[in-house]
Parts: sequence; structure tokens; C-alpha cells
Amino acid sequence: MATFTNQATLSYRNTVVNSNVVSGEIVGALAISKDALLPTYGVDDNVTYIINIVNSGNSDYTNVSVTDDLGAYEFGAGELVPLTYVAGSVNYYVNGILQADPAVVAGPSLVISGLSIPAGGNATVIYNATVNEYAPLSTGGSITNTATASYGAGETISDSATITVEEGPVLDIVKAISPATVSPNGQLTYTFTIRNYGNTEAVATDNVVVTDTFDPILDPITVTYNGTTWTAGTEYTYNSNTGEFATVAGNITVPAATYTQNPVSGEWTITPGEVVLRVVGTI
Repeated sequence: MATFTNQATLSYRNTVVNSNVVSGEIVGALAISKDALLPTYGVDDNVTYIINIVNSGNSDYTNVSVTDDLGAYEFGAGELVPLTYVAGSVNYYVNGILQADPAVVAGPSLVISGLSIPAGGNATVIYNATVNEYAPLSTGGSITNTATASYGAGETISDSATITVEEGPVLDIVKAISPATVSPNGQLTYTFTIRNYGNTEAVATDNVVVTDTFDPILDPITVTYNGTTWTAGTEYTYNSNTGEFATVAGNITVPAATYTQNPVSGEWTITPGEVVLRVVGTI
């Protein structure tokens, strides 16, 4: 806000004496804070933001607007926006009481207008945004977005919230069968493809385990992991009476995904880390 200075003059008997210079600051009555409900994000996550505006003055403020840049950052000659506003998600409260929906314009920035903050009171705006293809996903990545409230004769106040990318493995598994039709005493192959979409490797201490119950029962079986033959009892267990199969914890590790940003569009693409577990047996 604006600062000011002031100095007094003392005159007597044709003598002028100046006082010391004092300074002060005109502090606005409105204050803003912005927070994210959770401190981290992942692929396609929904992030909830809370903006609170407090009026410590003696007069109401009306027609206040809030602009959120949705985490915009510079890229090449332009900028990228890593968050997408979720349409219809705004909730607006005054002194804790839900109000009618304010006006919302969602473009590269989110603009919420028509807010009122009563004297000695507060207004709270809550809304959701989705992490999109422009959000950094590698370890150390973050999104910082800034909300700016505009009011009065061109006055503004701002606050920012930073969330960091969640670090850790994110695994899924796909099972395939070959052949799809088999004769009695024929050979069947189950292939388990395990992929890691996360930004860190799934290591032995993550205790990744694959379990399955083969029906019909396979006997005997051969198990390979990334083409290397495994040993029963050491890397896996199998009950040929029940068909229950399980890998031994610590033997499956899955490399981290790699993330590549298109140098033209700025979009991030994910190439998951991958391992293949294969079980071949006779029914």
C-alpha cells in the first residue's frame, strides 16, 4: 500500500527549525490468503483451492473480483497453464454462509467476480482444478498459482499457493492369456505386465507381490521374470493342489516412468517403466 512522510516547521524570531521526518503506511482493510487442501498432486488429480478475504475495516466492499492464474508459467515465447478449472465447482461463502453462485469466467485464467466482503467480516471462495498435461511430473516438480483480488480504485491484493508433485511409484498390472482356447493337457501361458507411471522406482523394499489362483490348475509350471527363469521357493511359491501362485516379496522391482515435454506444444507425455512376469504351465 502507499507510504507517506511528514515534517513540521517551527518559526520564531526570524528563525526556522525543521522537525524530524516521520513516515507511515496506508494499510488496506482487505487481506487475502490462498491455500490448497492437499500439498501434493499426481496425474489427473483434482485439487481443491480455498481463497479467504478478510475485511478488517468499517466499510463493506462490493464488486470485488478474484483472478487466479491457475499456475501459469513461462514456456518459450508464451506460457502454459497446468491446471484446468472444474466447471461449476465454485462455492462462495460470506461469514460462513453459502451465497448464490458468483459470476465465473474460465479462460487461461479463472476470474470470479461480484464478491462482497462485509465490514469486519470475510468471504471464502472454494473451487476445484484438475491437473492437466502441462503439469510437471518429474521429481521436484511443483505448481504455484496466484490469486489476485481487485477492488476499489484499482487496488489489488494477492497470495499464492504451491503444491508439489507426489513422489513414489504408481503401478498397474495387465494380465494376458495365450492361447485363448486350449485342449486338455495343453500348454497355457499367463503374461503379467507390470507398469510404473510414478516418478520413482518400485524397489525391493516396496514389497511388490503378484498373486493369482490358476483355474484350471497348471502343473507343472515355469516362471520367468523379464526373460530370466525363476526358482520355486526363492522367487515364487506355488501350490499345485489349489493353483495358488504368489511371487516372493522383494523380487519384483519396476523402473520409474520417464517424462518428456514436447518442445513445441509443452505437453508432457509419460512412458511407464515396465517389467514382464510370465507363467507357462500345463492344464
